[in-house]
Amino acid sequence: MITITHQGNVLAMIIPADYHAEGIHFFTPDDFSQQMAYMHHSTGHLIAPHFHNKISRKVFYTQETLFIRKGKLEVDFYDDMQNYLKSYVLNAGDVILLASGGHGFTVLEELEMIEIKQGPYTGRQDKTRFISTKETNDSSQ
Repeated sequence: MITITHQGNVLAMIIPADYHAEGIHFFTPDDFSQQMAYMHHSTGHLIAPHFHNKISRKVFYTQETLFIRKGKLEVDFYDDMQNYLKSYVLNAGDVILLASGGHGFTVLEELEMIEIKQGPYTGRQDKTRFISTKETNDSSQ
């Protein structure tokens, strides 16, 4: 598992396609508004039937999870002041939880992905778009 941080804040958590471990592994802290875990069980393992109780939660920021099914996606990370920090390339089978900061994307190969995030969607109130500073602040050059 790869954690991308900036000044002590988790920007993203990535589970590479080749990640393997036995059992259940939660990667996110309990206070994240979206929880992400990896599970690997042997044939015949039982998970007890259950349902989730109705609980009121307060969500301040949308966190989203992307499942890359096909292709390559470059993710650009930004701080809260819209300054470019770094990029990371995701491949088919990778999963990323975008937890904080800003982000932008460039499709490097024909892409199929699934996005999961909290709802309900609030339209224009849900996000702030900004101009990329990647070219002027590219730390990889």
